[in-house]
Amino acid sequence: MQNEMTRRTVVKSAAVIGAVAAMGSFVPGTASAAPKSKSQKLPTSANGWTLEKEANHVSTVWTRPVAGTGLKVDVRIGDVELILVHVIRRFHYEVEQIQRVDLAGWRAIGKLDKDLPESNLASGTAVQIRPGAGAKGGLFPLQELVLRDILADCEGVVRWGGDDSTVNESLFYIDAGPNDERVRKVADKLRDWDATPGEGAGVEVNVLSPSRRSRADRLARTQRSD
Repeated sequence: MQNEMTRRTVVKSAAVIGAVAAMGSFVPGTASAAPKSKSQKLPTSANGWTLEKEANHVSTVWTRPVAGTGLKVDVRIGDVELILVHVIRRFHYEVEQIQRVDLAGWRAIGKLDKDLPESNLASGTAVQIRPGAGAKGGLFPLQELVLRDILADCEGVVRWGGDDSTVNESLFYIDAGPNDERVRKVADKLRDWDATPGEGAGVEVNVLSPSRRSRADRLARTQRSD
């Protein structure tokens, strides 16, 4: 009698377990969950960097000081910040002193043309110097020589809107994607300059020297032809 009850109990338990297992294949989130869909790609600016909805709050874009100038700018922190701040500092020291109202960084994408380089402002990877002076011919020849030397410092990672088909001479932006190793390389070089006396922004250089003119002219020809 005891053996018979044991056999009945085993058979009954097996049936229950089988039924539960069968039901599990139809219940979401249990034995057979539906495959997860691929994450949606985040929107980017023209240069491939992720857009930010705002600055200084759950963002990669923050208001950062421009050392030695008394200026601040909303910019993408990290390597991008280091590179664009270098551009701003040299422009301020060597081209023309920048007033606070003449420096702009991050802007919401809704206020920009998403198909133009100005969209890079919305990812924190661009700045505008004298935003109201974007038309062609806004710089004197010597000022442009200095500007070309500044761009050469950045080894093609920064592009000037004055070279774009839709000219905007106030715009300076990162012309490389977030996975481009050149961004880190240039940023590391500038970090070394900042840590070395006699190097970096604020140090007097001869932009007319043959070697500097040669590298600046070479880069200008490349960027103008892009």
